[in-house]
Amino acid sequence: MKLLVFKSLWEWNGIWQGRLEQTAESGYAGVEYTPPADAKEDRTFRRALDEMNLQYIAQVVTRGPDHITSFREQVLRAADLQPLLINSHSAADRMPAEAQYRFFEEALRLEERIGIPIAHETHRGRAFFTPWQTAAVLRQFPELKLGADFSHWCAVCERMPDAEDEDVHLCLQRSIHIHGRVGYPGGPQISDPRAPEYQEYVNRFIDLWLTICRQRLAAGAPIMTFTPEFGPAPYLQLLPFTGQPVTDLWAVNLWMFQTFEQRYREMLSEDVPVSQP
Repeated sequence: MKLLVFKSLWEWNGIWQGRLEQTAESGYAGVEYTPPADAKEDRTFRRALDEMNLQYIAQVVTRGPDHITSFREQVLRAADLQPLLINSHSAADRMPAEAQYRFFEEALRLEERIGIPIAHETHRGRAFFTPWQTAAVLRQFPELKLGADFSHWCAVCERMPDAEDEDVHLCLQRSIHIHGRVGYPGGPQISDPRAPEYQEYVNRFIDLWLTICRQRLAAGAPIMTFTPEFGPAPYLQLLPFTGQPVTDLWAVNLWMFQTFEQRYREMLSEDVPVSQP
């Protein structure tokens, strides 16, 4: 199973012009973000990706009051850009269960129609804002897939995700894409994963991500996609009074890329047997 690492354009507020060369030169397999702000740039964007030999993971961000229509419109546009997969901020935490079920029924129908995998991200403010809420929906829809960003659960639940928890375990089994950001109890993003004081949290998250990789490997998946996603302020902490960032996001995300890639190679070399989910 091949690991493909993507560069999030969130760090640059979605601006891709002039950034693709740097991304390709640094070894990323592609970029991840919403389609260009102006739909007229879609063809230019796709052509630029092809010229740089970069793949694309599209993001969609549903909006109310009609999340289903918002999802459908964004997914159909994203599909025209030929993404490897679509990662969706889906529905809303405040939606009743029946409304969420209708949303995901439609999402699965649309996924089948376009033939592109759709991963629904574990995200604050969305349907999958806690592990127990996420697991409840997953049990209703066996075909539903996740984009794993467990850093959000650190903020909502004010504790670290525990792989031994049955709900978290189910979420690990259903994840097909990983956002590589490390949270801490009470917050979604540590200031710098290279700092020794955060190594406990970094190792906990890497273990969760490798568990997903092992499950995907056991299931016969050909690829595993991973996007380091340490983001700008207000996720990135700023120094009081000056507003200066406490670290360099490019360096942090590149370090996360290289560190996880190394741990992934070590995992493959261990050849640890994994039971099927």
